[in-house]
Amino acid sequence: MSTTSDARFWDRTSRKYARGAVADPAGYERTLDRTRALLRPGDRALELGCGTGTTALRLAGGVRSYLATDISAGMIAIAEEKRAASPVPELAFRTATAEALMPGAAPFDAILGFNYLHLVRDLPGTLHRIHALLAAEGLFISKTPCVGDMNLLIRLAVPAMRAIGRAPYAGIFRAVELSRLISAAGFDILATECHATKGNDGRPYIVARKK
Repeated sequence: MSTTSDARFWDRTSRKYARGAVADPAGYERTLDRTRALLRPGDRALELGCGTGTTALRLAGGVRSYLATDISAGMIAIAEEKRAASPVPELAFRTATAEALMPGAAPFDAILGFNYLHLVRDLPGTLHRIHALLAAEGLFISKTPCVGDMNLLIRLAVPAMRAIGRAPYAGIFRAVELSRLISAAGFDILATECHATKGNDGRPYIVARKK
């Protein structure tokens, strides 16, 4: 299994994924509102693992430029269809991973990763790449499932579904471990929040600043 096989999985399931409903609409809106408050009109923003572009289309109008990327060409094709129906001048989509993006003369002021970090195969490496892509004191904003904090059935189901080809790679880690890895990659964690409507859904919203 590799990132190539992960991309093929998401390509195959992209249309089904696009038809799925948001499990916690109110929690999702809290995440959007909180993120908008952190982004500034002059920012250059990058979203990693953007899926079919729903979040990008909601946030891109509030910044100078917004590049939304995903490993899956199928996901990006759907995102482009949505953008064509509702154009946002500041927004561009691209099939890419964090590792494929090279630090440039104009680094990003904010990098977003929603439901993303648990899907990368080299989490420490990806976090260091994100650090390299950010401007000085730039923000990294994430919200991702910490499967290690979820109930035993979910922890057992994830590797079982991967073994039979019903799921892509998914890392199993706890929130405390994720925070430690983010800090080790060169970030100060400014906030850790729960945006779930009921209880703790195991997806901490983390705001971190590049040191």
